Amino acid sequence: MMMMMMIIIIIIPNNKPDIIIRDNEKRTCMLIDVAISGDRNVNRKEVEKILKYKDLTIEIQRMWNVNTKVIPVIIGATGTISKSFRKYVSNITGNHEVKELQKTAILGTAHILRKVLT
Repeated sequence: MMMMMMIIIIIIPNNKPDIIIRDNEKRTCMLIDVAISGDRNVNRKEVEKILKYKDLTIEIQRMWNVNTKVIPVIIGATGTISKSFRKYVSNITGNHEVKELQKTAILGTAHILRKVLT
């Protein structure tokens, strides 16, 4: 009896999140994607990032045998955050001040406006 192997190649178009943190001891992997968007689009952008990396999440879980999460870090241009922002950021190890992240986004917006308006 002859056994046949099938090789299936899956092409994942969105395969480059901004940051990947893999913890071999806890068997976890975090795909972190950071964006500054318009204030009205913060929630939409958050959902878009989660859906964008769904295929990559499944493939990483299969290949590396780890629990994988997508963590969108989305802040509006004037510091607006979603209701679930703090929950997402709390999953990232270390101490993260939400006020400091908002301040950084606002300073970046101010820098762009100064360049454009002068």
